[in-house]
Amino acid sequence: MFLARNMYWFFVLALFSCTSDTDSIDVITPVVDDTPPVVAPPVVENPPTAPTYNLPNIDLTNWKVTLPIGNPTSVRPPEILNYATNEVLRPYMYNDSIEGALVFYTKPGISTANSSYSRTELREQIVSGSDSHNWTFNQGGSIKGRLRMDEISKDSSGKFHRTIVMQIHGRLTNAQRDLIGQGDNNAPPIMKIYWTNGYVRLKSKVLKDSNATEPEILHTSAWGDDDGYTFPVEVGYEPFTLEIIASQGKMEVVLNETYRRTYQGNDMTKWGVFENYFKAGNYLSTTDSDAFSRVKYYTLEVMH
Repeated sequence: MFLARNMYWFFVLALFSCTSDTDSIDVITPVVDDTPPVVAPPVVENPPTAPTYNLPNIDLTNWKVTLPIGNPTSVRPPEILNYATNEVLRPYMYNDSIEGALVFYTKPGISTANSSYSRTELREQIVSGSDSHNWTFNQGGSIKGRLRMDEISKDSSGKFHRTIVMQIHGRLTNAQRDLIGQGDNNAPPIMKIYWTNGYVRLKSKVLKDSNATEPEILHTSAWGDDDGYTFPVEVGYEPFTLEIIASQGKMEVVLNETYRRTYQGNDMTKWGVFENYFKAGNYLSTTDSDAFSRVKYYTLEVMH
């Protein structure tokens, strides 16, 4: 028992001998990180995209437009360049920003001096803002556009109306006008291209007297209509491409870069006496009060 008691005190003394007032005890202080955690942005499966607007590929710098209102009303450069915000033009000529088309809307209304029909139609101006500078077949030129019929009315019998979508129109010089004593510079259109019942139809001019010469051939009355020609493929309401190519003594019309109609010979040779200008748009060939048509152009280009 004495031995056990001594062993007990031995262990107690040994324990206290390991620690003194001069010994230090390490205290571990936890480190706190105040940096906020990085939070990943939420994953958006289909992020919203900004709306896109398709605009027609048409430069209006060298065009004026005639409307079926006023006396009638014509809008020239530079005003026509702001057609999208022009309050006079907007009901008749405006953008379809979904299809990327320039829309020509027309209805019976005011017509030009030499016609009973109304139009929303572009007229070429080689010099922007002026009608006085034009071209001859000897100088040549071409017009090419991609377009489609959007909507057109029917007559009382249920037959579609028709409209002219592209032209080559003749013009007298001032000297020719004075020579025949005419009050204006008007000459016949050598080519009119119609949308008619889903087909593209051409109408040209021929001399009533093939032997006629100047100054007789300067008169509109010297020229009559040919029998016309309809391309053998239906375009309906789908987009199609039209091109007219004029050169000395020759005129060609091309549909969809495939179907071609060529005019040449005596009438084309003698037509070389006139100046000319291109036209494009919507020239509705009816006076029915409830008629209308809407033509869309995606591209339009003229070259000389």
